[in-house]
Amino acid sequence: MTFYVRSQGNPASLLPTIQREIRATDSNIEIGDARTGAMLLDQVLWGPKVGVALLGVFGSLALALASVGLYGVMAYSVTRRRREIGVRMALGATPGAVLRLVLREGMKLVGWGIVLGFGASLVLGRGLSHMLFGVGFADPASLASASVTLTLVALAACYLPAVAATRIDPMNALRQN
Repeated sequence: MTFYVRSQGNPASLLPTIQREIRATDSNIEIGDARTGAMLLDQVLWGPKVGVALLGVFGSLALALASVGLYGVMAYSVTRRRREIGVRMALGATPGAVLRLVLREGMKLVGWGIVLGFGASLVLGRGLSHMLFGVGFADPASLASASVTLTLVALAACYLPAVAATRIDPMNALRQN
């Protein structure tokens, strides 16, 4: 038998009183599971909540891995182009121009990644739309926030090698083989 009680205020504080009144009515009634609606919902939604938390953790790890990878590619590119950057600076390129050059190169990669990722998310989102609750597969707010977050993290990852490129001494760069 299931017994539901509607209350005003905090239902958890009423549970002992309700159990006592049921036992007072008939001491042979065994009360096996007494819980509030909020407790029931927490138990039912525990699995999906854990899944969402894990998805968030793995998404954050993927973002960190992507930013470290982009930083590595940009740092390698600056190292390989050290001589070219030295020549540019010797011919009068300002540190700001060198910074923009390196940032443009990195953000071009990010732009292509966002465009391809946007397309892939629309295709995959349509197939996974039955698992989305309260959000469409092409939700503009979700796609925009993901794109902006990725762009800002990528800009930070490209900025460090770009600053290192502005500090290249033209004379040392030209002397190296």
